[in-house]
Amino acid sequence: MNDRIRDVYVVDAVRTPVGKYGGALASVRPDDLAAHVVRSVVGRSPGLDPALIDDVVFGNANGAGEENRNVARMAVLLSGLPVTVPGLTVNRLCASGLEAVVHAYRAIALGDASVVVAGGVESMTRAPYVMPKPERAFPAAHQQLYSTTLGWRMTNPAMPERWTTSLGEGAELIADKYGITREQQDAYALASHRKAARAWAEGAYAAEAVPVPGVELPRDETIRDNTSLEALARLKPAFRKDGGTVTAGNASPLNDGAAAVLLCDEEGLRRTGREPLARVRASAVTALEPDLYGLGPVEAVRRALAKAGRSLADVTHFELNEAYAAQVLGCFAEWPDLDPGIVNPRGGAIAIGHPLGCSGARLAGAVAHQLAAAGSGTGLAALCIGVGQGQALVLER
Repeated sequence: MNDRIRDVYVVDAVRTPVGKYGGALASVRPDDLAAHVVRSVVGRSPGLDPALIDDVVFGNANGAGEENRNVARMAVLLSGLPVTVPGLTVNRLCASGLEAVVHAYRAIALGDASVVVAGGVESMTRAPYVMPKPERAFPAAHQQLYSTTLGWRMTNPAMPERWTTSLGEGAELIADKYGITREQQDAYALASHRKAARAWAEGAYAAEAVPVPGVELPRDETIRDNTSLEALARLKPAFRKDGGTVTAGNASPLNDGAAAVLLCDEEGLRRTGREPLARVRASAVTALEPDLYGLGPVEAVRRALAKAGRSLADVTHFELNEAYAAQVLGCFAEWPDLDPGIVNPRGGAIAIGHPLGCSGARLAGAVAHQLAAAGSGTGLAALCIGVGQGQALVLER
């Protein structure tokens, strides 16, 4: 019988460099990417007997292809972990990787587990086309294929049209709501690229990046070192032809990548023989109108911080997923107490990329490593989620 809530520690976190759509990781299956980061994060704690891992939980937003629906179990089997280690795959779309970390946190806190590997993976390049089953056998007409790379498919006709607004148009709605200009979005995007390029050049990702064997990818593939405001200004609006402000330059791209986080209670920590990077304090998930999904982090962050007994003024490290520059700037408008300068100090998804199921785990790991490097502080990882949700995690050291 559990008589207390246990402290939960982030022992280690790793991620692959993020590949661009059709880029360096295009030939690597998502189950192999997941297996690689699982093998890597466990291998960095040689004192831990892999047989003592209670579960492997992975986020994945697709699941329709080579993930074989339960990519976490595929990763266990392919990574060389004992076959007695279970695997669970969760899907909260863009926050799937963070949901995996939160699931592991809860299981450990309640005493259902002592050691859990959580993470996320996505190969948007290798996402398959799917076709609905015909309503009757042997149809004579052509059948429609749907891409599972991103966005709506086979939409229920009962769903209100407003709720099925595209992600890009949702970003435009946020720009409208807060009067966010094209110039502001481009300036934010440029800063993201510059911060990411500088971070890699200075070795800031050395503690967490694990190269994929057989792949030449020394850093995140979509970082554009030489872009400029002038170059960004030349790009055409991607979603609204007339008066649009959202472009390929101020939005996150399509990507491939994986990340994994090792979480333990105090007993599990002793087994690893390591000092933890950070401790998990609280989490929250919230929902709102689907077309305003980009504002999902606003209330999720507030609730998570309230549970932790903290405020935005206490936050020292903040990784906020950059689905679109307009979305981030809209969230900033709702957080007047936040210092934007602490957000994504090593670049964000506009530069690094957003492999859907991977991103949440990448952000959680990034915050943990930053807290460890600083020696103390309060950290946040948060994401907006398509179809109108938001999720946040509070870490401390």
